[in-house]
Amino acid sequence: MSGILSLLGWSFLPNLVTSWTQALYYSITIRAGDPKPQPGTARFAEHRRRIHILVVSLYLLYTIYEADYELQAASSFYADLDVPFNATEREIKSRFRRLASQFHPDKVTGHDAQAVNNFYNHLKTAAETLSDPAKRFAYERFGPQIAGWQHCVTIRDYVVHGAQIIVPYYGIAAAVMYGLGLLGYLDWGRFERWLVLAVVFVFEVHTVTRPGRPAILEWVVNPLLGWAAGRRPYLPFQAVELARKLSVTLYIAFSQIGPMLNADTRGGQLVVGKKGVNEEVALKQGLERLEGVVKGLDGDAVRLLETEMAPYAGDEEMLTNMKGKVKEWLVQNTIKTDPMVRDALGRGFQKRRVDAPAGAKGTK
Repeated sequence: MSGILSLLGWSFLPNLVTSWTQALYYSITIRAGDPKPQPGTARFAEHRRRIHILVVSLYLLYTIYEADYELQAASSFYADLDVPFNATEREIKSRFRRLASQFHPDKVTGHDAQAVNNFYNHLKTAAETLSDPAKRFAYERFGPQIAGWQHCVTIRDYVVHGAQIIVPYYGIAAAVMYGLGLLGYLDWGRFERWLVLAVVFVFEVHTVTRPGRPAILEWVVNPLLGWAAGRRPYLPFQAVELARKLSVTLYIAFSQIGPMLNADTRGGQLVVGKKGVNEEVALKQGLERLEGVVKGLDGDAVRLLETEMAPYAGDEEMLTNMKGKVKEWLVQNTIKTDPMVRDALGRGFQKRRVDAPAGAKGTK
């Protein structure tokens, strides 16, 4: 449901917010009494183009911040146990025993018993997962969902099970992109979209199959987070989730910002063309595709008619009689029932009876 609302929002909200922002911009920068750029002028269209790019860019930056905030708020087994990523099995078990002495349901009173029990079980699951080398490997790469993966014991079992989720995910994403491209919805940045999808796929495959954490995560991203923001570093599965959300953000940028970069505003309107394609050429290509579709439908109709007429092949009398019946049916049921034809016939009959005496019959 949220995805549908997001899609509907992107279909009209950018233009609406751009209009509000442009009106606010004029009210601030133009003194009262001075003429403002009017719709239909090149200056107004150029301002709208720039404001649209700014509005969408700011919102996309906000979505990146929101994705990071959600990942930080979701926490991790390491954060819940308050142990570092390189903690040993002994350190993890020792830490759990100290936490269990504080949060065991038998030792906590005055709080919701169900909530206390759930929190204790969560800590127990975290300790058990990080104490098992195979589960710890799987958790860091696939997240807490591995708790529900039955019959997985070794690292290979977890990797195979994870691949059965990853490959269909990217396969469906590629199929959707290909289908939308055929329909003409992803013309701008088509190559860049495929490049982003391939990069995220390779990054995720590399992350879940390597014995250690990705080098870019260990030596670049996490140190910068700790130094600049003082926040918890990312685990591999969190980095993968963030990469997926960043790819969606880039797709939206290609759709909303890309066409605006080359938009023509000289005529007073935002004329958006496809990247690297002349508008006349694009129109010609569209008409050619439409002509091809019409010819295909016409051919299908002819073949269907020939199939229906096959039993009467060679019988000229029957074919002539059928053509006459079809012609009569068209006249009686199609032409005469047309409102314009009936109206014209009515006016003709009325005109011919204008001078007729009262009570006269006929049309003369």
